[in-house]
Amino acid sequence: QLQLVESGGGLVQAGGSLRLSCAASGPTATASKHAMAWFRQAPGKEREFVSGIRWNGAGTYYSDSVKGRFTISRDNAKSTVYLQMNSLKPEDTAEYYCAARWLTIVRDTSEYDYWGQGTQVTVSS
Repeated sequence: QLQLVESGGGLVQAGGSLRLSCAASGPTATASKHAMAWFRQAPGKEREFVSGIRWNGAGTYYSDSVKGRFTISRDNAKSTVYLQMNSLKPEDTAEYYCAARWLTIVRDTSEYDYWGQGTQVTVSS
């Protein structure tokens, strides 16, 4: 029902910034009713929750490791969710995935129905 495509990853130096985007291809009315989340997975580690935003944007959540540095937002008219990443650290290096589920945010990977293909973020130094 929804297809998600991430973009915006790349190579940056520590302390730099990136903005990730995730566009949903389904009907706008459908996409707007889904909570969106960002997960990341580094080599040798399990996929972990990074941030999520409720379908109406009324609630957001962040993992402790990114709180104060990352900001999630969404534009339902464009069926797109964003992750602004500031003050990047080498430990932020990972493949970043966007995901969607109906209405509400959860932190478990298994609870999400739709996934993007991932975009690589690499932070040097």
